[in-house]
Amino acid sequence: MQLPLMVDDLKGKVAVVTGAGGVICSELSMALAAAGAKVALLDRSEEKAEAAAEEIRKAGGVAKGYFANVLDLKVLEDCRQKVLKDFGPCDILINGAGGNNPRAQTDKEYFELGDEDNNEIKTFFNLSDEGIQFVFNLNYLGTLMPTQVFARDMIGRKGCSILNISSMNAFTPLTKIPAYSAAKAAVSNFTQWLAVHFAKVGIRVNAIAPGFFSTAQNKSLLWNEDGTPTARTGKIINGTPMGRFGEVEELVGSTLFLVSDKAASFITGVVLPIDGGFSAYSGV
Repeated sequence: MQLPLMVDDLKGKVAVVTGAGGVICSELSMALAAAGAKVALLDRSEEKAEAAAEEIRKAGGVAKGYFANVLDLKVLEDCRQKVLKDFGPCDILINGAGGNNPRAQTDKEYFELGDEDNNEIKTFFNLSDEGIQFVFNLNYLGTLMPTQVFARDMIGRKGCSILNISSMNAFTPLTKIPAYSAAKAAVSNFTQWLAVHFAKVGIRVNAIAPGFFSTAQNKSLLWNEDGTPTARTGKIINGTPMGRFGEVEELVGSTLFLVSDKAASFITGVVLPIDGGFSAYSGV
């Protein structure tokens, strides 16, 4: 892997990445390994995590996939013990587990008169509380709980950092997805809170806030079944000054910078948008 940013202080460090079986976090895991870190890839699908780890090993890196449910402290603690045995204590934690779910999104962007009597559409008033709780918990508690487990090994050790994955939704909520937008806002807020809370024990805490990247999680919102772009995709591209979706590899440079103590030793509590200018554009 050709790294966009050369950092030389990640060699030999232990990086734990949740949601590592997904498109974004498998890419970040590969970048960390290419920079010399030993990477523990955690995912609810151990098969996907290990497949990504195998790609890293084929490229000459050190990595292993693990099963982990980010909403189960016992499972996370069991995973921590395995990582300690295989690689040693965690130096870098990337909280990448998260995502949206159709159960927690409305069918229409705007509520209109008469929608309250239309049982054929999903409105704000009949959103599933289970769906909302699932999305909020996955994104917020799925960031908080792995931190409770793995940050224990960072206390008082030099060069340790946590990187959360927020979203441009955290700055301005998108239509249709109230639970996901609220959860990512909570992740940004938690990032700042945690940065202050851990400031005296040597742990830096930051976040990246990706804009629009086409992944499996948002496929139904961005693309029709025949592969053509949805109307929402048109709005996104028109609202992004750079005029395109982001590429996953464009998250790598910022990630390496923020987790490198040599490069970012005085940076903590930052939520960095990587969105092609979407959050800066007023539409006019």
